[in-house]
Amino acid sequence: MMTVVTTTKVRPGGEEEWDAAMQARFESAHDRPGWVSGQLLISTGDALNRVIVGTWRSRQDWQAWHDDPAFLEQRQTLQRLEAGPGRTEWFDVVASAHAGG
Repeated sequence: MMTVVTTTKVRPGGEEEWDAAMQARFESAHDRPGWVSGQLLISTGDALNRVIVGTWRSRQDWQAWHDDPAFLEQRQTLQRLEAGPGRTEWFDVVASAHAGG
């Protein structure tokens, strides 16, 4: 498994629209091959900072989702509401734990 972590900053006033667009983006990933999980995090120190954590079976699965026209349309909405380019980093998952299992 691979986890991708993206950090970005939302323009003031765009928080609700950006968060809703990201929620829609997560929902569009649910039925994609390789999707494992996703989280949207808001910094407790700066309410404009967002961190997106997505876990996929492979980076190729994530890339196929990113090449989808619906994804590209959602991405335009998000970029319009962001203060600047985000930062993305990939990680290999070496251990995973969840409640109830």
